[in-house]
Amino acid sequence: MSQPSTRKSILVTGGAGFIGSHLSERLLAAGHKVSVIDDLSTGSLKNIEHLRSNPDYHFCRDTVLNNLVLDRLISQADVVVHLAAAVGVQLIVERPVHTIETNVAGTETVLRTALRYGAKVLIASTSEVYGKGSKIPFNEEDDVLLGSTAKSRWAYAASKMVDEFLGLAYHREHNLEVVCFRLFNTVGPRQTGHYGMVIPRFVKAGLAGESIPIYGDGSQSRCFCDVADVIRAIHGLMDHPDAVGRVFNIGGLQEISIAGLAEKIRDLTGGKSAIQKIPYSEAYAPGFEDMQRRQPDISRINELIGWKPELTLDEILVRVRDWMVDSRRS
Repeated sequence: MSQPSTRKSILVTGGAGFIGSHLSERLLAAGHKVSVIDDLSTGSLKNIEHLRSNPDYHFCRDTVLNNLVLDRLISQADVVVHLAAAVGVQLIVERPVHTIETNVAGTETVLRTALRYGAKVLIASTSEVYGKGSKIPFNEEDDVLLGSTAKSRWAYAASKMVDEFLGLAYHREHNLEVVCFRLFNTVGPRQTGHYGMVIPRFVKAGLAGESIPIYGDGSQSRCFCDVADVIRAIHGLMDHPDAVGRVFNIGGLQEISIAGLAEKIRDLTGGKSAIQKIPYSEAYAPGFEDMQRRQPDISRINELIGWKPELTLDEILVRVRDWMVDSRRS
């Protein structure tokens, strides 16, 4: 394979995770050198075992809070894609201290070290920062409304907002190249349902012929985006100089209710599963608050790099089902 004229050394934090492993594949295919740091708290060696024989790939098992290790890795990097974070509604509700410390302290450590060596940083944020917003679709410049600090559900949104504030502050105050991107329900092969991710939970239940559990009444709606489209967007932002100092939504445009999603997945996995509605108070905690809709405005990223999602929701669901079936055989 011929090497690109702008071959880079790229560090992916959280790179053994679902998104990070796919991104690493793409960056290696583009001719870059890729290093990964992951403590495997939510990532998996299985996600990256096929990459470890590549001489341009290096894996380090550690946390981004380890200053000495992170310093060595970033000193050798041109770009840092910071994906390491506490993710998933279930994990966020159950471990709020871990969520806040991992997200805020981890991002601050990455930025401080990147500044030392002049590495460009891309920070993964989330649609959760839109909180209780009701203006659809969500635009990057919209005002934000969060719930009470008494509800740990909002700790994740607040921590990722601080990540964005930190990143943009490092850009404005220190001229560090920083790009923030907000992900809207990324799905695809290798994603697990361990921490509340809805599509893998539903597909797993459907394949097993078990009840598909819907939290709440199922009227809440979401847009889903395949990881293949998401990593294409991240790669495009990484290479574009005009992305620096800005925030971008990355997400799908097909909106569907959770009840409608459960019906689609039931039919896709054999049609034998019942659909079971579970109150939020039983699924998470009393007083849990959810957003009714979550739809991105992607005009900003589309105007900059021409990005829009290519895979339809039906194609996304088939990819997840087929991967899960293959995983059960292996």
